[in-house]
Amino acid sequence: MYSKINTCVLQGLNGNIVEVETDLSRGLPVFNIVGLPDTSIKESKERVRTAIKNSGYEFPLSRITINLAPANLKKEGSQMDLAIAVGILKSSGIISEFDINNTIFIGELSLDGKLNPVQGALPMVIAMRKWNISKCIVPYENKDECSVIEDMEIIPIKNLKDVVDFLNNELHINPYIREKELINPNDDNHFLDFSDIKGQAGLKRALEVAAAGSHNMLIIGPPGAGKTMAAKRLPTIMPELSFEESIEVTNIYSISGLLPPNSLVKDPPFRSPHHTASAISLIGGGRVPKPGEVSLAHNGVLFLDELPEFPKKVLEVLRQPLEDGIVTISRTSASLTYPAKFMFIASLNPCPCGSKEQGHYILEVISQVKSTMSA
Repeated sequence: MYSKINTCVLQGLNGNIVEVETDLSRGLPVFNIVGLPDTSIKESKERVRTAIKNSGYEFPLSRITINLAPANLKKEGSQMDLAIAVGILKSSGIISEFDINNTIFIGELSLDGKLNPVQGALPMVIAMRKWNISKCIVPYENKDECSVIEDMEIIPIKNLKDVVDFLNNELHINPYIREKELINPNDDNHFLDFSDIKGQAGLKRALEVAAAGSHNMLIIGPPGAGKTMAAKRLPTIMPELSFEESIEVTNIYSISGLLPPNSLVKDPPFRSPHHTASAISLIGGGRVPKPGEVSLAHNGVLFLDELPEFPKKVLEVLRQPLEDGIVTISRTSASLTYPAKFMFIASLNPCPCGSKEQGHYILEVISQVKSTMSA
């Protein structure tokens, strides 16, 4: 028996539709997955097998071949578990016929058949609109994140058995519609306010001008003057993100695994990496390139406290994102581009000891970061 189920794979923020083709034939029982799967997809064989049995269905003792088409596209992520399980159940005759042309399945299976939330669910749903997909079956915990897209039917399901009953028309589940506005993931920022800054008229005026024109800024002052406090409150006077900007930032947080449940980024993000951060953590990277701090600060603020403590090679990587508003990360496995349009705010002490005015030290530091701050 043969079946074909749709799912999705992400490359950066771009999603591609993947057809999970399942064939059950005679022969010694074997379970093969082909089509350039990564380790997490290869391991899905055991998760799918156990989840089907623990959901009350019989796992077929047949020669099972799963093909992930297109075969020349590298696939990674555990979100294909549900599509693989549904393909096997459909080929076994447990699931009746349904329209697969406009339906996509996203979800990771636990051993008891429960659907676990996946990272990057929102970018997947957005990408599927280009492929004329109108219905998405997603884990229950991803429902609020995915329901931001109003022209897609989001079907939230908790376990594999409910998926089978829904597809067999034995269980009715209405498409999920958000009833209330979602909260911002940076909840702590709601307790900060620009009015907390007392005095400092010159600093406040400079921050207001920077926020109005999205200018970069360098704050110089002795320890305890309020440099970090003022920088943290800068996002509170910046305009609220538009819907398009909010979706962009939420996509980045979603694929990074930093988006809490029931959340949508509505306020400008604020990122403040420690001075021991590496160039890769700042710009993004890894074996499979992931967004770095410059992308997590997209449409918001990137704050580098104690700027002279950052290594020069780390500061150098900021030049290209500040000029272009994007960052391209090239690795052997992929070359991905992430947005990185942010306000760059930095602070430093007048001298290394923090208490004495030494103009030559300030000039030396400014000359080192001049090219970085010029954008």
